[in-house]
Amino acid sequence: MTGSVAYVVAALGCLIGVAGIVVAAVAFSRSRKPARPTPVKDPFRDTDSDALRGDPRKLKPGDIVEIRGVSYAVRGSVHLVEGGWSWAEHLLDTVEGDKRWLSVEEDPDLELVLWTAEPAATVTPGAPTLDFAGRRYSWEESGQARYSATGSTGLDPYGTVRYQDYRGQGGERLSFEAYGDAGWEVGRGERLHRTAVMVYPQSGPVGS
Repeated sequence: MTGSVAYVVAALGCLIGVAGIVVAAVAFSRSRKPARPTPVKDPFRDTDSDALRGDPRKLKPGDIVEIRGVSYAVRGSVHLVEGGWSWAEHLLDTVEGDKRWLSVEEDPDLELVLWTAEPAATVTPGAPTLDFAGRRYSWEESGQARYSATGSTGLDPYGTVRYQDYRGQGGERLSFEAYGDAGWEVGRGERLHRTAVMVYPQSGPVGS
C-alpha cells in the first residue's frame, strides 16, 4: 500500500470515528430530555356515579341533562381556561323555554352549580360583601379567562371573559361575568348534589 493510499484510509477512519461520536452524543442528549408529565387523576373520583348517572365533565351541545326531575337540552357549551385551570359552562333549555346555565368544575372535587340569569339586577361587583335578593354574599375570587364556545350560546366562538364571584351561606353563589367589551351580566347560583344530575349523552353535537 502506498503512502498516499494509507493516508486516505486513515483520514476516512478518523471521519467515521468522529461521526460515530457525534451520533452517540445526540442520542444521549435526547435521552436526557424530560418526559412529558402524566396528568394526575383524582384517586377519589366517584367513577360509580359517572357510570350510573353519566359524566358531567363530558357534556356537549345536543346532550340531555335531567336536574331534579326536569329535563334540559344542552344548547351550547363554553369552555374556559385561566392559566393551568379550566372549567365549563353549559346553556340549558327546557321545552317550555326555561333557560339556565350549568357550570362544571373540579376544585379538586366535582362542583356543579345551576345558574339563573338576573337581567334586572342593578348590583355591581367590587365590594367585599354584596346584598342581593335579601341575601348577603362575600367576595370569593376574580380574574380573566380565555373561552371557546360551541353550539348556540350567543357568544363569539373565541374570546375573553372577566369575572367576579361571590359566595353566600349554604352554597349559594352570585357571579358577575363580562364577555369581551360587554357589561356585567349577573347570575345567581345554587350548588347541586351529584345525585341531582343525570346526563344522557346523544349521538353528536348540534351545529353552532
